[in-house]
Amino acid sequence: MYDLEEQEKLDALKTFWKENGRLIVAAALAFAVGLGAVQGWRYYSRTQAQAASALFAKLEEAQRGNDTGQTQSIGARILGEYGRTAYGPMAAFVLADDRYRAGEREAAATHLQWVIDRTGDEEIAALARLRLAGIRLEEKKYDEALKLLESRTTDAFSSQYSDLRGDVLVAQGKLAEAKAAYKQALDNGSEQSQWRSFVQLKLDALGSAP
Repeated sequence: MYDLEEQEKLDALKTFWKENGRLIVAAALAFAVGLGAVQGWRYYSRTQAQAASALFAKLEEAQRGNDTGQTQSIGARILGEYGRTAYGPMAAFVLADDRYRAGEREAAATHLQWVIDRTGDEEIAALARLRLAGIRLEEKKYDEALKLLESRTTDAFSSQYSDLRGDVLVAQGKLAEAKAAYKQALDNGSEQSQWRSFVQLKLDALGSAP
């Protein structure tokens, strides 16, 4: 009786395997390939990040040494080869700062726009937009600056956005709107921040402007 039951189970298993064997093998292979792909991607990402980190250290060294040629060369390499790592946006900020110091505002703006277009981190994008808006203000491209500052931002930068918006509005002669922007900056800013007193000075300078 025991042998008969075992034989029936074995026959049922053979039948099941005959009908579904290929599907099972295909599913197992797909899982194995998927697992291998995930592990491979993790390894690739890890090695990419390590290589980018080493290059970024050289980039910082070049910047500290005011070696513009090396700064631009290493930075361009990071953007080209490791732009998808966390070091891509960091390198773009360094390049933007380097070009801005050299008086090349549009080149600096290009690097900041690179960050905005490619980073998946909203705070990093918000910082890039803030710096780009500052450049547009210096260039007297007020509408472009305001458009950047109208973009959605994180709480971490909301007060700085309002402050810079006030600066743009002052440049446009829109003093009442500028006062409202400065007040919003104060409302959203930290009471312990030294920057707060600077905003207050700008607000007080507007006096009783309508």
